[in-house]
Amino acid sequence: MKKRPNDKEPQRPRGMSTRLIHGRRAPIPRNHPTATPIYQTANFLFDDTEQLRQLHEGGEDLYLYTRLRNPTLDSAASRLAEAEGAEAALLASSGLGAISTTCLALLSKGDHLLSIGNLYGGTFRLFRDHLPRFGIEVDLFPVDSPDEAEKAIRENTRMLYLESPTNPTLAIADLKAYAAIARRHNLISVIDSTFASPVNQRPLQSGIDIVVHSATKYLGGHSDLVCGVVAGGGPNFGKIRRASAILGASADPHTAFLLERGLKTLVARVERQNRSALEIAHHLEGHPGVRRVYYPGLESHPQHALARSQMDGFGGMITFEVEGELEGATRVIDRLRWIGNGASLGGVESLAAAPVLTSQRGWPREELKKAGVTHGMIRLSVGLEETADLITDLDQALAAS
Repeated sequence: MKKRPNDKEPQRPRGMSTRLIHGRRAPIPRNHPTATPIYQTANFLFDDTEQLRQLHEGGEDLYLYTRLRNPTLDSAASRLAEAEGAEAALLASSGLGAISTTCLALLSKGDHLLSIGNLYGGTFRLFRDHLPRFGIEVDLFPVDSPDEAEKAIRENTRMLYLESPTNPTLAIADLKAYAAIARRHNLISVIDSTFASPVNQRPLQSGIDIVVHSATKYLGGHSDLVCGVVAGGGPNFGKIRRASAILGASADPHTAFLLERGLKTLVARVERQNRSALEIAHHLEGHPGVRRVYYPGLESHPQHALARSQMDGFGGMITFEVEGELEGATRVIDRLRWIGNGASLGGVESLAAAPVLTSQRGWPREELKKAGVTHGMIRLSVGLEETADLITDLDQALAAS
């Protein structure tokens, strides 16, 4: 291997700036560190131009520029691919970055996107306001209507987009039914599986092609990073990877380090949140101050049987309605002591928010009605606090509603 100039014996004294920039580097350890190092570098050096040529000819162990690939990002992505049962995964700068990159990689002008209407607000705005600007047509259908979705397929339909459980109504998409529809009509099936996490749901096993996540939520789990994930395989995933390099919505090494750290406790966290949320949902269902509870683990949920058949747990998200529309919901949220008033979810701390002020803010009433979102809804993200303490907090807040 050719030595770099800083590996050679100096021929003459060097100036201070040169010594500080090109001085001796710490040796790379021969044994492995417990935690993946943060490769906080924008680019990588080559021993010679021949090594650069090897990279362009498919040298998988060589790196050029962190926007394209980075060892820390690769390590976190590899763990996520294992969790989803995917050939590969990549990290994006956010959940919406993952979704928009996937859509722009796989759809072109004149294509038709068919999506459920019960969508996270950011995805809804992407589909309503931005994709049509690029000549991509979008139609929506109810999440619980595979037959209606199949009838809406056109000659130019290219993608079937799902979200399950949905945000914030926690409706469930029949993954196998939708995957079968996509295969019959040669469509690419994509699902946002953020609310479930790979612990509770692995859509690729049901025949879905591409899975996206907001890793900001359960995957990171500590409310200290913003990141997205795309997992899948085959030619379509290759297109997404190439588009990601060009669109530039890639994550940074420190975020990947934090994400990988969070992944190591994902199962323990989600299993605890599953148990706590189910207990809280049962409690809220019997509370006189609550009109309705939305939680797939409850037998009263219209798709409870479907959720049991395709999920290993029902998640840490609960949505419930109170009397008094938005004023009533606001009164309850503002009285909470331990449960924070915040728009995110999936972290170790419990959060509550009114969807019409956060994820569905600014939606017209007709769109809210189609998505099943009411002004009296409160979306609760159950954290890792003691379940009894969370129930006590909810009870005292609901007592004044």
